[in-house]
Amino acid sequence: MYYVGIDVGKNNHVASMMDASRKPVFKAFAFANTREGAESLLEKIQLHAPDQAQIEIGMEATGHYWLALYSFLFDAGYVLHVINPIQTDGWRKGVEIRKRKTDDIDSLLIADLIRYGGFVETKLTDESLLSLRTLTRFRSYQVDSIADLKRKVICVLDQVFPEYESVFSEVFGTTSKEVLLTYSTPAELESVSVEQLTELLTGLSRRKCGAAQAQRLSHAAAHSFGVTFCRDTFSFQLRSLLEQMNFIEQQVADTERQIKAIMDTLASPITTITGIGPVLGAVILGEFGDISRFDSGSKLVAFAGIDASVSQSGQYESTNNRMSKRGSPYLRRALYQAAMVAAFHDPELSAFYQKKRAEGKHHSVCVGAVARKLCYIIFAVLKENRPYVKRQP
Repeated sequence: MYYVGIDVGKNNHVASMMDASRKPVFKAFAFANTREGAESLLEKIQLHAPDQAQIEIGMEATGHYWLALYSFLFDAGYVLHVINPIQTDGWRKGVEIRKRKTDDIDSLLIADLIRYGGFVETKLTDESLLSLRTLTRFRSYQVDSIADLKRKVICVLDQVFPEYESVFSEVFGTTSKEVLLTYSTPAELESVSVEQLTELLTGLSRRKCGAAQAQRLSHAAAHSFGVTFCRDTFSFQLRSLLEQMNFIEQQVADTERQIKAIMDTLASPITTITGIGPVLGAVILGEFGDISRFDSGSKLVAFAGIDASVSQSGQYESTNNRMSKRGSPYLRRALYQAAMVAAFHDPELSAFYQKKRAEGKHHSVCVGAVARKLCYIIFAVLKENRPYVKRQP
């Protein structure tokens, strides 16, 4: 048998090959992350081992850069292994005395790890779950972009119209945003009568706002302590930011429709769990991938990085163990958000949360503990493919 290890990079990869006796066949073969580069790798491999059945190839799951090469080699019919970089790092510490890390050394280490066989393989999830992961991560980027735009809008309002937030309890509500798009500075609001403002607010809010709020807005504009210079610049900036927000919010809605369509085809019972709706369910399914690769709930906890790190040496053992935070931050955030809801709306999990609080634990620590219990519930629900049933404590 021959074993090929590939150290993955953005523009270039490095491959090394060894035989079953750990003797290097070739080392540090660099090739471009292109079709021509991948074909040159196949030529190099076939030069030394023409029989495809005698070859196993391993690579790290480094970001998204490995996917194209994986797809190419998979189509070519090779046996492939995708390894978590954490495992490669552990193998390096076990076999390397000197602290060395280069692409050449890493490719040999991966080949050696494949030869030895002591690794847990990272499976490529099916197309639906991969689509969910891609879409939910994209949605997370969109939501974070909106949050950033909101901070910028508040920054502009603090300079040009600091009193505005006292008029509207929700600055980014539909009515408030339309008012700011129409009248972006106090001077523009002063140019219209209270009656005109009343008519505008009544129409935008479907009669939820009226003359009283129009009067407050007009008074705030007339007595504003905002800057009076560069008004056109501030007005342009504010309108641009709000238009970007509206555009991305529409994109979020479109993304969520795509997510819902996939979730409908999967018909997963994960959304029956308290605190997990379609979006959070999609995040969790996409990040966990194929549930069959986990044989216990504790493996899910460790994969999510919400297990406690352990520090022990000789007679010393740490009593202040923190969350390991390995793995996907998207998954941890989704589990934490679900746990925030479940801690107050699920009878059993709420009782568990209150028990931890009674022990003197901080709110965040208690929610983290609920998130860990949620992982066990998710494992059972997905493994048995059955709806979650709330239980009394």
